[in-house]
Amino acid sequence: MSLRNSLQHWAKQAKQDAVMLWFAYRHPLTPMAAKIISALSVAYALSPIDLIPDFIPVIGYLDEMILLPCMVWLAMKFIPTDVKNACRQDAIEWLETHQGKPIHRWGILVVVAVWLICLVLLYQWLVGPFL
Repeated sequence: MSLRNSLQHWAKQAKQDAVMLWFAYRHPLTPMAAKIISALSVAYALSPIDLIPDFIPVIGYLDEMILLPCMVWLAMKFIPTDVKNACRQDAIEWLETHQGKPIHRWGILVVVAVWLICLVLLYQWLVGPFL
């Protein structure tokens, strides 16, 4: 298996875990800390736009390789095992019956906001403060 295929498989697994977190977020027994981290993870993972676009060679998959797994790992630390197992089964069933991944509209706003903040900071660094 080539490095590119390994990275794509890893990214796909992270997005599958994000669907599991989507179910965990909606589960009534999930603690509030896990719900917050799950919501942020799901918003980013299921956003149709990435912080770093995938078509950029090598660094295009960095967000899926570093940021997303860290957020998923942190969320899973707070989720009880029985909730995790139930949500994982729900995610597997959902992915088998639906084509593609769900799209989270709030994720678009998060990514666009990060890019706008970066552009404003870059402008201030290069040109100077506004006004």
